[in-house]
Amino acid sequence: MKLLAEMFTIAPANKDHHVAIRCAIGVFVPLITLVLLDRLDLAIFASFGAFTGIYGRGEMHRKRLFIQVRAGSLMLVVMLLASLFARTVQASGLSGPASSWLLVLATTMVAGACSLVIARWRHRPAGSLFHIFAFAAIASIPNQPPLWQCMLAAVLTTAFCLLVGLSSRVLRSRRTPWEMPAPARLTAKEKQAARLEAVGYIAAAGLAGTLATLAGQWLGFGHNYWAMVAAVVPLVGRSTRHRISRGVQRIIGTVLGLVLLAGILALNPAPWQMVLVMALCQFGAELYIARNYVVAQVFVTPLALVSTLLVAPAAPGMLLRDRIVETVIGAAVGIAVVLAPSAWARLRR
Repeated sequence: MKLLAEMFTIAPANKDHHVAIRCAIGVFVPLITLVLLDRLDLAIFASFGAFTGIYGRGEMHRKRLFIQVRAGSLMLVVMLLASLFARTVQASGLSGPASSWLLVLATTMVAGACSLVIARWRHRPAGSLFHIFAFAAIASIPNQPPLWQCMLAAVLTTAFCLLVGLSSRVLRSRRTPWEMPAPARLTAKEKQAARLEAVGYIAAAGLAGTLATLAGQWLGFGHNYWAMVAAVVPLVGRSTRHRISRGVQRIIGTVLGLVLLAGILALNPAPWQMVLVMALCQFGAELYIARNYVVAQVFVTPLALVSTLLVAPAAPGMLLRDRIVETVIGAAVGIAVVLAPSAWARLRR
C-alpha cells in the first residue's frame, strides 16, 4: 500500500517551473524554425540536441554550463554515430531482420558505454536512457539528409540551449556567483558501482531489444528500441522498491499518455501545432519529472511520439499499439534485471 501511495503522491515543487520553461523554449524555438524553413526532416536532430537543457537543472550558472557542454557534446557524438550507422547499413544493403538485430546490438553497446560515462561525470539525470533513445531513433531513419545538415541542426540547437541555460543571468536577482566547486573524484567503490551499473544497462537493453525484435517479427510490431528505453527506466532509483515502482509507473504513465495523444491526433494538428504540443509536453515533463514519474510520463509519451510523427509520418493506431506493447516488454525486463541480483543471492544461500 505504501508503494501504491508513493506512485500517486506529488512531491512539493522546488522551482521546477524555471527548468520547465528553459527546456520548453529549447525545444520550441529550433523546431518552429525548421517548420518555417520547411525542413522537418532535420527535426529529430534538433529534438535530441535540445536534451542538453535537461542537465544541470538546479546548479549555479557556471557549473550548469560546464555540465551542459559535456552532456551536449556526448549527445552530439551519439547522434553522429547513429547517423553514420544508418548510412552504413543502407549502403551495405542490409534490411529487414538483419538490420533490426544489428540495431539492437549497436544500441546495447551505446547503452553500456554512455551509462559508464554519465556515472563517471555524476550527471543527473543518471543513466543512458536519452542516449539509447537518440541513437536508435536516428539510426532507424532511412534516407537521411546530408550529414553536415543533420549535425549543423544538432550543434545549433545545442548551442541555443546553452545560451538559454545562461539567460537568467541577465536578471540580477537570478544571477549566481560565477564559481564552480572542484569536482569530487570517484572513489574505488563508486567506480565499481558505475561498472556494475553499465553491465545492468547492457543486460536490460540487450534483453529487451531481443525480446521486442522477436515479438515484432512474430506479431508484426515495430520500434523495438522503445522496449530498450523502457527497460533501463527501473535501473535508476534509490532502492529496489523504488526501481520496481519506476517500472510500474512507466507503464501506467504511458497508458495515460497514449490516451492524451489519441485526443491530440484526433484534432489532426498542423506541423506548427505539433511543435507547440511538443513544447507544452516538454514543459509538463520537466515540471513533474522530479515530483511524480507517472504524471511526467503522461507528458513524455506524447512528446516522444509526436516527434516521431514529425519526421516519419505513420498510422497513429500502429504507433499507439507499438508503444504500449514495447513499453510493457521493456518495463518487465527492467524489473527482472533489478530483481535478478537479490534472487541470485537467495539461490546461493
